[in-house]
Amino acid sequence: MKRLLVVLLVLTLAFAVMGTPAAAQKKGEPVRIGMYLPMTGGVAAYGQMEHAGVLVANKMQPTVLGRPIELFLVDTKSDKIEAANAVDRLIKKEKVKAIIGEAISGNTLAGGPIADKSKVPMVSPTATNPLVTQNREYVFRVCFIDPFQGEMAAKYAFDVLGARKAAMMIDIGQDYCVGLGNFFAKSFIKQGGKIVAMTYCQTGDQDFTAQLSTIMAAKPDVLYLPNYYTEVALTCKQANELGLKVPVFTADGAQAPELLSIGGKDVEGVILTAHFAKEAAVTELSRQYVANYEKETGKEASGFDALGADAYFLILDAMTRAKSTDGPKVREALANTKNFNGVSGIINVGPDGNAVKSLVLLHVKDGKFQYLATVNP
Repeated sequence: MKRLLVVLLVLTLAFAVMGTPAAAQKKGEPVRIGMYLPMTGGVAAYGQMEHAGVLVANKMQPTVLGRPIELFLVDTKSDKIEAANAVDRLIKKEKVKAIIGEAISGNTLAGGPIADKSKVPMVSPTATNPLVTQNREYVFRVCFIDPFQGEMAAKYAFDVLGARKAAMMIDIGQDYCVGLGNFFAKSFIKQGGKIVAMTYCQTGDQDFTAQLSTIMAAKPDVLYLPNYYTEVALTCKQANELGLKVPVFTADGAQAPELLSIGGKDVEGVILTAHFAKEAAVTELSRQYVANYEKETGKEASGFDALGADAYFLILDAMTRAKSTDGPKVREALANTKNFNGVSGIINVGPDGNAVKSLVLLHVKDGKFQYLATVNP
C-alpha cells in the first residue's frame, strides 16, 4: 500500500511538472490575428492605409486577455482569387483566431465564405456592399453599407444641390460600384429626380471621352461617380477638358490621397460620402488614435486607416467580452456589439453583421478633403 501511494505521488508530481510549462505557454502564447489586404495592385492605396491603421492600433493596444497579439499580413494583390487563397492560408497555415479584411467588397465576397465555413470571425474595415455579410454568420464590418450612402448622396444632390437630372458612370467590373450606383439611382428617382444618362466603364480604363460625350448631351445637373479613386480622378480631368461644368458627387471609394494627386485642380469641389473626418471625432478613442497616427506616420488620419483600426479594436473588444478567442464565442460577442466607441464613431452591430453608424460628407477644397457635415442613420 505504501509503495502504491509513493508511486501515485510520484506520478502526480510528474504530471504537474510536465503540465506547468504547457499551461504557462498557453496563458502567455500570442493571439494570432490575420489581415488580408490589397497591398499591391489597382486598389493598393486602400490596403496600405488600412494596414497602417491596424499597426497604429496594435501599438495602442498590443495585448488581449493578458496575451500578446501577433499580426499576420497576406497581400491579395487587389485580386479575388488571391483574396480567397489568402484567407485559406491565414486559417490553415497561420492558425489565426480572427481576420481583418478585405478592403473592397468583391474581394471580401471571395474570402468571406472560407472564414464562415471555418468559423473564424472576419471583420472588414470598408467592404460596403450588402452581399458581403448576407448569409455569413462569421463575417462582419465596421463601415456603413451602400444603401445608406447611396440614399444620402441622392438626398444631398436633390435637396442641397437642387439637382433634378443626374448622369452616372459606373465601373461594371466592381461589385461595389455596380451596387452603389443602383442604390443612388433608385433613391434619386424616388426623391423625384431623373437619371438622364447611364454610362459604364471598366477598372483600368484611361479614356472616358465617349461616356462623357453622352453625358454632356443629356445636360445633367449632377454627375455621380460611384467608382474608385483612379477612375474618378481621370474622369474629372477629362470632364473639365471637354467643358462639362456640373457638380461631381462620388463616394467612400474615392477618399484616398491618390484622388488628389492624380486629379489635381480638376477634382476641386468634388463631394463625397465618407467614413471619417477628424473634425467630426466624437469619441476619446478617436482623439487618441488621431494623435497616435499622426505621430507614427507623419500623415493626417483618414477614413481607410481609421476603419482598419476600428476592425482591430472591435475584434479585441469582442474577445474581451467573450473572455475567449474561441471562434463561435467571439462571433456571438461581435454580433451583439452595442454602442462601441470606435475611432470612426459609435458602432452598433446587428446579427446581420452590419454596422449601424453615421457617415460624413466631405468635399475637396484647396487640394484637401474637408469636412462638410455628419449624417446619422
